[in-house]
Amino acid sequence: MRTVTAAVLLGFGLVLAACGERAPEGATVIEAARLYMAPDRPAIDDAAVVIVEGRIVAAGPRKETATRGAARLERCDRGTVVAGFQNSHVHFTEPKWESAGKRPAAELAAALKDMLTRFGFTTVLDTGSNPDNTLALRERIESGEIPGPRIYTAGSPLYPEDGIPFYLRDLPPDVLARLQQPATVEEALEFVQANLDRGADATKLFVMTPQGGGRVAFMDPEIALAAADETHRSGLLVLAHPTAVEGIDLAIEAGVDVLVHTTIGEGRTVWEPALVSQLVSKGMSVVPTLQLWSHELKKAKLEPRIVELATGDAVEQLRVFSAAGGQVLFGTDVGYMTEYDPAEEYRLMSRALKPMQILASLTTAPAARWREETSRGQFVPGMAADLVVLEADPAVDPANFAKVRCTIRAGRVIHEAPQAGD
Repeated sequence: MRTVTAAVLLGFGLVLAACGERAPEGATVIEAARLYMAPDRPAIDDAAVVIVEGRIVAAGPRKETATRGAARLERCDRGTVVAGFQNSHVHFTEPKWESAGKRPAAELAAALKDMLTRFGFTTVLDTGSNPDNTLALRERIESGEIPGPRIYTAGSPLYPEDGIPFYLRDLPPDVLARLQQPATVEEALEFVQANLDRGADATKLFVMTPQGGGRVAFMDPEIALAAADETHRSGLLVLAHPTAVEGIDLAIEAGVDVLVHTTIGEGRTVWEPALVSQLVSKGMSVVPTLQLWSHELKKAKLEPRIVELATGDAVEQLRVFSAAGGQVLFGTDVGYMTEYDPAEEYRLMSRALKPMQILASLTTAPAARWREETSRGQFVPGMAADLVVLEADPAVDPANFAKVRCTIRAGRVIHEAPQAGD
């Protein structure tokens, strides 16, 4: 395959926009009823996106963009087009991912579509799984054997000494035996380096874990700091499961980059202005996982009033964090949470954020967090052709983010919703 340089792609974009004539050789075009070039730019109606060899070469008003001679993805045409989504909190821990290196490709492709690609996810962050399965799955996707999203993974997380959370204790004994609970800084450093050497892209720390009966376990602050420093030396990110405000304090002390949850607890859980200011000044991102809280509390058979109060607290945490300038990353904890459809997450987020802020949490924010803002997340010539075609405009109803017609990664359709007559 020919290599297309960024300079050539940019040149294509300029030429296409300027002359409105024939598309370049090998181009594919998608026509959009509405195109959101980026969350902070006005929408363009009656637009077109031109793709060559997996990259965007032009995007803008259809009448100003050369599309003649280009191949068409007609079943993906005339929807609302946005950049590809990132889910920044998933897990590949369900039984269907076991032995991912050997399972039939069609079986894994169907599982990926069911959980991820039918909802527009072209990139995901696995925040904890068996690396044998996740890395094998990633390799098969990247080889082109299986259509699926890019996978970042934190590999195996670290837990406090004797601190496995109560909700994981029913895992099989062989799985529990693999969960790392370092008792010393030396043990933590050895594990972190081994995890990264295997192919992990981040380190996840369970800095505070519920033990049942109102008891909690905390990770030793020296262990948390050492694990974070070791990860940062490799230029990678550190994630933290905080559980409660005390866990956030420990994460701040350790220099964590991303909190993978908001927090709930007994009584009202408030993120005070001083705490929010610290999070923002440290450049920490937050993955809200709002739908998870109602999922867990309903599973615990708590009355609806309690569920709404706790969920409302988490929504308020998201609101004050975002209003202070904090970076929000969309994520659902899907894979642990068995409800795959993210529509409720979008509805809950819309109580704190505007639709374009939600779009940013799916696109430009994770691209920036992973230092990929020049290669993905919006429609700029030379960027990866990762995009989503929605059935309806999410600015009208944020639940429309979940109504996906086509998911396209690097110019390849990896999900296409069935149509009448199929």
